[in-house]
Amino acid sequence: MLKVDSLNQYYGGSHILRNLGFEAKLGEVTVVLGRNGVGKTTLLKSLMGVVPVKTGTVQLDGADITRATPYERVRRGIGYVPQGREIFSRLTVEENLRMGLAPKPGGTPIPGELFELFPVLKQMIGRRGGDLSGGQQQQLAIARALAAGPKLLILDEPTEGIQPSIIKDIGRVIRMLADRGTMAIVLVEQYYDFAEELADQYLVMERGEIIRRGRGADMATDGVRKLVSV
Repeated sequence: MLKVDSLNQYYGGSHILRNLGFEAKLGEVTVVLGRNGVGKTTLLKSLMGVVPVKTGTVQLDGADITRATPYERVRRGIGYVPQGREIFSRLTVEENLRMGLAPKPGGTPIPGELFELFPVLKQMIGRRGGDLSGGQQQQLAIARALAAGPKLLILDEPTEGIQPSIIKDIGRVIRMLADRGTMAIVLVEQYYDFAEELADQYLVMERGEIIRRGRGADMATDGVRKLVSV
């Protein structure tokens, strides 16, 4: 579903991403790990077109999207959950979800499945996003990204600042979505145990490069925890 080849990115004179290449397959969770400042969020912004790619290519479902705008990438089937959630705090839960339907024709209903995945959102449909707890806001951000039915879901540290019970709920939803086989998921995560539980494939970044990769089932024997510990 996603193919990245020889991706390079710079901020000023600093070489941030160095010849990154990987694939994310349908039905799998590809976990990207690494210490703070290694370029994980820059990678995701490059995949979304928020930061223009300097050199290299990004393909989605066989189509080159390297120069596509962020909104074009969303229309092509990418859902993005940024670090910090970035929901619209003054809009209601319903209005936030409708923002996720922007690529769809006017009048498209909110998919009922979103409320099955995150029942709390149905209970709080008329509440402003800014009045939700951090965990509820994260569920809203994920539901908003899912509203348009993406083929690729990108999540940037979804467990950050979230209570353990909701982390479990989010993990359950991510696994369920991947197991359907109709979506590829790229997950950047600092919480090692959460990442290990979900990973079908892992990538470890250091100084803008992928220094180790493998199957999620091999993370313990590959010593990944030690590579990403502070």
